[in-house]
Amino acid sequence: LVLLGLVAVSECIVILPLRKMKTLRETLREKNLLNNFLEEQAYRLSKRDSKIATHPLRNYLDMAYMGNITIGTPPQEFQVIFDTGSADLWVPSIGCVSPACYTHKTFNLHNSSSFGQIRQPISISYGPGIIRGFLGSDTVRIGNLVSLKQSFGLSLEEYGFDGAPFDGVLGLAFPSISTKGIIPIFDNLWSQGAFSEPVFAFYLNKCKPEGSVVMFGGVDHRYYKGELNWMPVSQTRYWQISMNRISINGNVTACSRGCQALLDTGTSMIHGPTRLVTNIHKLMNARHQGSEYVVSCDAVKTLPPVIFNINGIDYPLPPQAYIIKAQNFCLSIFHGGTETSSPETWILGDAFLRQYFAVFDRRNDRI
Repeated sequence: LVLLGLVAVSECIVILPLRKMKTLRETLREKNLLNNFLEEQAYRLSKRDSKIATHPLRNYLDMAYMGNITIGTPPQEFQVIFDTGSADLWVPSIGCVSPACYTHKTFNLHNSSSFGQIRQPISISYGPGIIRGFLGSDTVRIGNLVSLKQSFGLSLEEYGFDGAPFDGVLGLAFPSISTKGIIPIFDNLWSQGAFSEPVFAFYLNKCKPEGSVVMFGGVDHRYYKGELNWMPVSQTRYWQISMNRISINGNVTACSRGCQALLDTGTSMIHGPTRLVTNIHKLMNARHQGSEYVVSCDAVKTLPPVIFNINGIDYPLPPQAYIIKAQNFCLSIFHGGTETSSPETWILGDAFLRQYFAVFDRRNDRI
């Protein structure tokens, strides 16, 4: 694991660097374990005078961008997913009995002088994964941001996280989906005056392992070109927006009557209804192989962009972004399955967010 130090970009902005690592998908494929893993682990899972904290993340398996936080006094360090698709913070407890905890760092509450036990049981589900444990309270630090008396989960049992490269999850969604009505860490930092502008932003580098960052409290304009195009959040639960359509070569292929989309940094691919994803794969001449869709690597030169129209603006996703090379063949990043939760919802994960700088504005409920 590579630990990157805090980078001070300016007096007003704190930017944390992220690092893109060899993906879990690549690692599992090399060991011929990918199909088993996919069967068991379905997808679930303007600048102001304010402090902007930038935190480093690393990309694991193209499935998650992770960064380091500390909990307790003295601080105990953990590697967590910064996840816009959930609202809870949790790490493994030293009392965890699941095999997954044996390979991760665990929090020792007896070694922290600032720990307070809330004595409430919790259970948090992430698709096929679940953690069970109890609530605690302690000092949590993200870079130079300090959240005092932050409620968080401590797992005693974990299922579905065996082999995961992260210790826990730091949720950045809205408080309405947090467990037991806990105040999420971003809201706690906001109320404690850690920053005056309640926004955070992700820049996910698509070319190099290093260079990705998450920033809190403002926007560093050096990380994008052009203008920010704001779109309202349609439901203040997840970071959910209304999308107009998805088209290829001028033809609407999905979301023909409008649909909903979630921007989710905790998801690596793009997920949608299976029937519509299958239609997109037909247009790519992709063939079904195991649990994935394979295309000719030469096709990347000729395939058209997939265009997502959001709030009247086109966001093209070029073939270099939606086709990934794996050893001697190439795969589509489109996956089905969302029809089980709603008629037509799309999850735009890291494959989409690597193309576009994303700012999440809690004061105005917009992205």
